[in-house]
Amino acid sequence: MVRIDPPLALASLSGESDADWARAGAAYAGAAFLGGIAIDDDSRAAARALVDRDRNEFLPSDPIAFLDGELAALEDAAIQPAFNVRSATSEPIAEAARVCRDRGAFLEINAHCRQDELCAVGCGETLLRDADRLRTYVETATVTGATVGVKVRAEVPEVDLPALARTLENAGAAFVHVDAMDSESVIAEITEATELFVVANNGVRDDETVREYVEYGADAVSVGRPSDDERVLERVRRAVDRQFGIAAEQ
Repeated sequence: MVRIDPPLALASLSGESDADWARAGAAYAGAAFLGGIAIDDDSRAAARALVDRDRNEFLPSDPIAFLDGELAALEDAAIQPAFNVRSATSEPIAEAARVCRDRGAFLEINAHCRQDELCAVGCGETLLRDADRLRTYVETATVTGATVGVKVRAEVPEVDLPALARTLENAGAAFVHVDAMDSESVIAEITEATELFVVANNGVRDDETVREYVEYGADAVSVGRPSDDERVLERVRRAVDRQFGIAAEQ
């Protein structure tokens, strides 16, 4: 059962979204997706290559211990934690899922990042085109008892997101976090195709953008790049309260 209250999440920013970042946004958001973090050898090698070209990445010596420590640091925070993980293989997924389960956090499988280095080793966006492997990832995670979802991206050629979302739901996923790109109506297609909890992402900045996603049936929205800007978070939170009817209920 997925609950994000209020229905505003902070979306992960590689190398930046840690426990301190989540705690700073807790006054505005109901959930924070930490990470993303590479958890197997191939994805970690890809992350190191990204660092070599000046991209921020989390590269602790023990990624699972890092994941556990960051979640432990949020035990008393008034926000639902989640962790976005990247892996080119399914084996480490179960270990990450068990940590999230034990810490009361959601596990988010990354099928979203599109950097060449990540795609070359078979993680990130590559998983959108490999539904069987992505389904295996979800099944591997859900068997632990963790609450599992997937971060996906719209506008990937030859990928039918509503059909993929049905596959993920059948595999046991509880939510899908959708970077809608410039295809906001895909949110409606997914909500009509599944019973998944849908978090809508991309361009969430004000009343107009929140309203559009709510009208398409999103269960929550998320803020990405400006998630460390309190001015943006305050503005979006007011919009979320209005568009989801929270103020009226209170």
